[in-house]
Amino acid sequence: MKYFKSLVPFVAGWALLLFTDTFAAIGLYNGLLQLVLFSLVVCIPIWMTGRMSYVDIGWPLGLTLIGGLTWWLSDGEPLRVAMVSVVYLFVGSRMAFGALKLWWMGRLKQEFPRYEYQKQRWLAAGKTNTSLAMQVDALWQGLANASFLAMPAFVIAANSSEPIHALEIIGLLVWVGAFGMESVADMQKLNFLRAMKKAGERNRVCNVGLWKYSRHPNYFAEWMVWNGLIIASIPSWLTLYAVESLVIWLLLGVGLLFASWKMYSTLVYDTGAEPAEYYSAQKRPDYKVYQQTTNRFFPGPRK
Repeated sequence: MKYFKSLVPFVAGWALLLFTDTFAAIGLYNGLLQLVLFSLVVCIPIWMTGRMSYVDIGWPLGLTLIGGLTWWLSDGEPLRVAMVSVVYLFVGSRMAFGALKLWWMGRLKQEFPRYEYQKQRWLAAGKTNTSLAMQVDALWQGLANASFLAMPAFVIAANSSEPIHALEIIGLLVWVGAFGMESVADMQKLNFLRAMKKAGERNRVCNVGLWKYSRHPNYFAEWMVWNGLIIASIPSWLTLYAVESLVIWLLLGVGLLFASWKMYSTLVYDTGAEPAEYYSAQKRPDYKVYQQTTNRFFPGPRK
């Protein structure tokens, strides 16, 4: 049971969609297609190679799939459907293209450090069957796409109300700002690494620009991208009160909040900040000082 416990909330989230009057059909199609996608792109390659890195291809392709299904099957107000579908299509295809580029360059022939760190945590937790643990880990990420990560798209695209609510505009602005912040942070780090390489410096700590105020501004911005979608989904969630039972309606609201929490915990603990810092502290002599003076996740003044 210790191997499969992590699947429980995501199976429950998918079941919730299947028990709704509004999302049963699209939830079923999405869930089945996500399982097929992850089986072919992630689970089989993991089984053949013993490497988890293929998740970085399957997960964003799953977001692209959500965007396509939302556009095709949703019957809400067309502008609202197009807006949220394009967001998922853009984000998913952008990340998938980057991962496929790494695969083409042969970078997936070696396990990413964050997944090596994950394997160490499994062993520490008594999960000695690493092959099974990898398959379960891949499966919960596919189920996340089938459940909570699809909820903002499905909820927004089900709203047939013509007026665009202020919260939808605010959510979109949060999304745009967060995406811009993530792009700037990535570019600042890339420029820093290029400058250090040109200067012949190795293993230096990137503490320029946004990296002065957070050790992981890109992860924080990625979290805010999802929060923007969740904010934008609030007005559409409120309209579901008239068509779903009170229990289902409340559980959908909890599901939207759970999506935010799960993205936070993933970006901080699972495959984000914690494993990245484990290796950075070993590799970069000044990193421990950086940890003492700079917030880990939320941007703030230097200490």
